[in-house]
Amino acid sequence: MAPQGKVYRGSVKDFQGFDANQDAEALYNAMKGFGSDKEAILDLITSRSNKQRVEICQAYKSLYGKDLIADLKYELTGKFERLIVSLMRPPAYGDAKEIKDAISGIGTDEKCLIEILASRTNQEIHDLVAAYKDAYERDLEADIVGDTSGHFKKMLVVLLQGAREEDDVVSEDLVEQDAKDLLEAGELKWGTDEAQFIYILGRRSRQHLRLVFDEYLKIAGKPIERSIRGELSGDFEKLMLAVVKCIRSKAEYFAERLYKAMKGLGTRDNTLIRIMVSRSEIDMLDIREVFRTKYEKSLYNMIKEDTSGEYKKALLKLCGGDDDAAGEFFPEAAQVAYRMWELSAVKVELRGTVQPAGDFNDDGDAQVLRKAMKGLGTDEGAIIEVVTKRSNAQRQQILKAYKAHYGRDLMADLKSELSGSLAKLILGLMLTPAQYDAKQLRKAVEGAGTDESVLIEIMATRNNQEIRAINEAYQEAYHKSLEDDLSSDTSGHFKRILVSLALGNRDEGPENLTQAHEDAKKLADVSSNDSSDSLETRFLSILCTRSYPHLRRVFQEFIKMTNHDVEHAIKKRMSGDVRDAFVAIVRSVKNKPAFFADKLYKSMKGAGTDERTLTRIMISRSEIDLFNIRGEFIDLFDKSLHHMIEKDTSGDYRKALLVLCGGED
Repeated sequence: MAPQGKVYRGSVKDFQGFDANQDAEALYNAMKGFGSDKEAILDLITSRSNKQRVEICQAYKSLYGKDLIADLKYELTGKFERLIVSLMRPPAYGDAKEIKDAISGIGTDEKCLIEILASRTNQEIHDLVAAYKDAYERDLEADIVGDTSGHFKKMLVVLLQGAREEDDVVSEDLVEQDAKDLLEAGELKWGTDEAQFIYILGRRSRQHLRLVFDEYLKIAGKPIERSIRGELSGDFEKLMLAVVKCIRSKAEYFAERLYKAMKGLGTRDNTLIRIMVSRSEIDMLDIREVFRTKYEKSLYNMIKEDTSGEYKKALLKLCGGDDDAAGEFFPEAAQVAYRMWELSAVKVELRGTVQPAGDFNDDGDAQVLRKAMKGLGTDEGAIIEVVTKRSNAQRQQILKAYKAHYGRDLMADLKSELSGSLAKLILGLMLTPAQYDAKQLRKAVEGAGTDESVLIEIMATRNNQEIRAINEAYQEAYHKSLEDDLSSDTSGHFKRILVSLALGNRDEGPENLTQAHEDAKKLADVSSNDSSDSLETRFLSILCTRSYPHLRRVFQEFIKMTNHDVEHAIKKRMSGDVRDAFVAIVRSVKNKPAFFADKLYKSMKGAGTDERTLTRIMISRSEIDLFNIRGEFIDLFDKSLHHMIEKDTSGDYRKALLVLCGGED
């Protein structure tokens, strides 16, 4: 069933010992009389390949003079009926039916059109066009043209031709030219040349476009997806993003679609059914693997939690297995992880959202702040306006000017005038970065209990210079060393990790390929019985001391060597705070802005807001990489950081956070 030279990656295979007449008879008996044996129907249909199901339909008609699909529709109901009937159609006719439903009646299901036309091969598109003509006696292109408009329509028509180049021979010159043309058509142009995007993304081969995307990242300093979001809009933007995702990895695209179909309240059953049916004999195993890696739970378990009854049983059969139980990691997921490491290795300029004020006057700002706090009531708006729109260095000058002008401590005045979340945010901004981090670390270790997540976040993400400055600030503020407090408040391997990081002694040199190969070998070795060379010790000696560029190379070598991602290996082989600390280091090395984007998202998703985390990250990253974090946030979660803060916070606290955020994406 797999093309020659390729391993079959579907979850549904030809049934051994298949007999179409026998299966037709079994289905007839399952639907005969009062009620129907749904269990027997789902067991049989989900364990036969599509080709075999088509033969069963023919045998059923020959034996009973009846249409099997019509009988199934009559006997079954709801989502279960839709799923079983979808399985009985040949793939091209299934796609044709989905598209017909998407454009029939009032309104158009653009997401369905995008999913099908962005993901199918040339041959699948040709088969779809022919099946649509055969089933509905209509021209698919004419129907889509009549139901869509603008650049969205133009790109759909290009995809409908099924004329994407299929030559694997790639011209380096053309790759560079296409990347340059895309940059000039969008980022470097007043307005956007949509035709250039349509021509290149609609016609070039997958292999060619992958290299174009890599080249684009190098010359633009941002992934093509981010430029598409900035330059295009509406359904056209969604279509182009889907094309890019499918070029990069169809398995990753469908894993994301499945996750979104089930997350949150309610289930998008049409999407769930369409993907589970259409990919069950193509790449369901790859989709499962990527799903498990990306969302840290198996597709099987998510279906199990989100659906019920015979519908659930049939979907789980199509899924074909639980990867949480297997605990394995496979080539497609490894390729996705490897691509992510490669992207992270490209030098991208880090940008904060808070810049030094151009017309800065420390004495003038000190006067504004004094006026805002003098007399009855407090002008929080004026305080926010000054504090959030000055760099940290300028805020330190304001502190001195305030003291010189009024003989008062600005921090003490702010503390007495402000309260709640806004007070914590404004006072945090007035501290130097090192003082602020030192204070957060002190809070994490003092009193009953330890906030390990704060220790991990700060210690795993700061560079040598930042760590050394934190040590000095900690000693000055609390008259004891940070290392001593970390040692007395933590234990075991976790303590050793934190103490190692607290030295601020990470190597800062470039990668060493020979050493990276040896390091990867060390991390991959699970056979060592030497207690002095435990797994945790080996990971600590490499993850806490090697430079970021070198570690990126180690992670790439690890994937090549084991077909595993190092993060997956850590989660499988370790637990608790040790696991969390190593995972944080790996994610920070891979893509620090993405690490913080994920933490910000988790601080606001669901019921309630983790304001401590939200405040801490917004303060500490505002002059380093908050602009990049915003970009990663929208890439990861399909919503802007600005929008989520706006929705999840309120009052003056929200106003101040939005200024720090620096804009809506």
